[in-house]
Amino acid sequence: MRTEKLFPIRIVRLFLIALIASCCMQEPVFALDDNASRRAPVMLANVYHADIDLHAYWVSEKYDGIRAYWDGKTLWTRGGEAIAVPAWFVAGWPETALDGELWAGRGGFSDAVSTARRQVPDDIAWRKMRFMVFDLPAHAGTFDQRLPILQTTVAAIGLPWVQSVKQSRVSDHRSLQKMLSTVTKEGGEGLMLHRGASYYRAERNDDLLKLKLHDDAEARVIAHIDGKGKHAGRLGALLVEMPNGQRFKLGTGFSDAQRAQPPMLGSLVTYRFRGVNDSGIPRFASFLRVREDL
Repeated sequence: MRTEKLFPIRIVRLFLIALIASCCMQEPVFALDDNASRRAPVMLANVYHADIDLHAYWVSEKYDGIRAYWDGKTLWTRGGEAIAVPAWFVAGWPETALDGELWAGRGGFSDAVSTARRQVPDDIAWRKMRFMVFDLPAHAGTFDQRLPILQTTVAAIGLPWVQSVKQSRVSDHRSLQKMLSTVTKEGGEGLMLHRGASYYRAERNDDLLKLKLHDDAEARVIAHIDGKGKHAGRLGALLVEMPNGQRFKLGTGFSDAQRAQPPMLGSLVTYRFRGVNDSGIPRFASFLRVREDL
């Protein structure tokens, strides 16, 4: 009798222990650079260099928005976060993967970021957004073969806010620079070059190249350095760390508001620069913005 009475008590006790343990377990929180397993499997670009065979590449405008990956059901950021979109925005989208840019027009990067980051989608804000599609990740053919299928796929969606990125050929590097100048003067960010014979690979390589008037890169904020003189009591510079572990001070490009409330420690920031010195540190680096989309 005693054993029979204790047996149910043991069962209840084990159940409670398991319940408490399961409640305490949480999905791991990953640092941005350690979240590779949850990042969208997108193709990444290298920086343009003039020794390439330009005839092998397609050229398009580089849209200053948020890289977005449609897996057939959900729209993801490059960093692996699900984007809360209105149901009407993705209605009729195909089950196949689409790679593109959420874009709010030239000069609309901040609007694109704030719209995409909202947990509850704002219909009015999303009416200003476009999904500029530039690749079909799941297609097994080359980019030359993917391009007409991409255009047909986007046309079949039939929504004005889903557009295929216009691709063209450029005959020589001088014409490419002229095209870059025109796009930049009109408010564009730069150009993208996509090798026609390339297969879609979720890695960084020369099959995809970016060309801008100024180089830019991302670094993580390590510390705030106090200002002096006219910046006394405010931010003087950010100590930032590049992906290779090198650190440098980023002290220009900030507005008064940003010096009063600088980017948070641990955040990623984009900076512009003009080449690097012998030690690998960017030359003439200037703060551009916080990379909230990553």
